[in-house]
Amino acid sequence: MSAHPPFPFARAIADLEAFCSDPAGAAPAWMQPWMPGATDDPAALAQSLIVLLKARAATMQAAADTAFIADELRKFQKYAKPGRPSAHIIQLRQKQAAARQATNVARQSLIKAANAIIRQARVEVPERVSLDAFIVAWMDASVPSDKA
Repeated sequence: MSAHPPFPFARAIADLEAFCSDPAGAAPAWMQPWMPGATDDPAALAQSLIVLLKARAATMQAAADTAFIADELRKFQKYAKPGRPSAHIIQLRQKQAAARQATNVARQSLIKAANAIIRQARVEVPERVSLDAFIVAWMDASVPSDKA
């Protein structure tokens, strides 16, 4: 498949894993603003956030793989002769189907993890906004990225 796209929240995952390994320590400073309204167990909240961030990483990777395979398939189909497709094109179509399935599974895991974190952090989701779009925007706003 393609190379992994850079995941912008690797440092946040490391901070959360360090906090979960030693819950007696203080939570990461960037978690403090939304901790008071959250659940009473900050370690459980951090664990749910780790799951959410890893689900986002899987979603990003699956999207990159799907785009890469679609580009490859377009490139080879462009010059394909009419009639029965070649074995290589059939193989690329099978890879495309597998990549789409991986994208669907990753998106479902993102939504499942988003439900858990929204319940624990008591975040209000606005009406008429899809949960996955909201949680991605919420992560971009609330969790520090490695880019900054």
